[in-house]
Order: sequence, then structure tokens, then C-alpha cells
Amino acid sequence: MTDYIWYASYGSNISTERFMCYIQGGKPEGATRTYQGCVDQSPPIEQNPIKIPHELYFAKSAGVWNGGGVCFINPEKNERTETLGNMYMITRQQFMQVVQQENNTKDPIKIEFEKAQKEKSLIVRENSWYGNLLYLGDQNNAPIFTFTNENFLSTEINSPNLHYLKTIIKGLIASHQLSQSELEAYFHSKKGVDQTIIAEVINQL
Repeated sequence: MTDYIWYASYGSNISTERFMCYIQGGKPEGATRTYQGCVDQSPPIEQNPIKIPHELYFAKSAGVWNGGGVCFINPEKNERTETLGNMYMITRQQFMQVVQQENNTKDPIKIEFEKAQKEKSLIVRENSWYGNLLYLGDQNNAPIFTFTNENFLSTEINSPNLHYLKTIIKGLIASHQLSQSELEAYFHSKKGVDQTIIAEVINQL
């Protein structure tokens, strides 16, 4: 059993700079919250782009992003859809502390990784925004995990703010080398996104 796992991000953590606030602590650009980081602040030993067969959408109202919606993926797998992400190879302890910070709780989160692999998903914190762990497969003999809500939040769709979108788009450009037209096409079908905002954010980069 390897101590390292892949954390697959599809939201603002697709930006390595933003993700490192979870590892080493700090305040992301445009956010209102400072993160404490992990006990082990070592950077990921590897990172790679990933395509996730779950639908991406924006929902809820995040105070850390001034009330804008944030990314979730539908917990139901859908081979007809493709969400772009960036995955980081980090330790199991780091991953559990990232999940803890993502759910904004002081309570330590313990994860039964082998159970999650066997069952493909696992609720690690009930009634939390990101309490549903999804197993996405393996790469280089290490399991790939991400997290989302336990439900598809169809009644809570909400448009993201500019800083949040800018962080994601910068991460997509860095990890997937997307052009402006490819970025516009990617966000075209995403629930909660105003296409005029996408163009505005791209023009600011």
C-alpha cells in the first residue's frame, strides 16, 4: 500500500498556485479566507492533467468567493461528459487535511481509502459541501480520488464570481493549454456560467 495518492481537482485547485494554499497555507488571490495548510507542507511530487467523466456545474454561495457559486461535479458518472482537471500526487495525510480545509471544519477527517476504492465512492463527512469521496481509477500504481457533494445540487445553481473563474481558467490554460475558443466551448454547457463573464475573464488575462 503506497502512502501516496492522486488528488484530482476540477475547481479552483486546478491552479497549482491556489492549491498550494491548502498545502503550505496562505490566502488565494481574490478570496476572503486564509488557509492554514497541512502539517506536512511538502509540495506534490508530481502533477498531471486529467479528464473526469462527471458533469461539472457551479452551485451554492461561497463566502470565501464573495457569495459566488463554486464548482461541483455530479456524483453520477457520465461517459458522455468530460470535466477537465489537474491531479496532484500527495500523501494520504495531506489529502485528508485538504478535505478537512475544503469542508471548513476543525474536526479531523479520517478516510478509509481501500473501502472507497472498493465501493467507488464514500461519504467521509455527511451534510458537507464536499463530503463525498469519489474513486476515479489508478495511475502509476496510485489511486485517484476527488470529492464533491453527495447530491447533484440542481436547485442551488449559482454563477461564480470573476476571481474564482479567473483562477480556474488560469489553471486550465496551464494544465491543458486551452485556447480562448476552447475555453469558451468548454464552459458553454456548464450550468451556472454566464458566457459573457467567460469572455470578460479571458480578456483580463
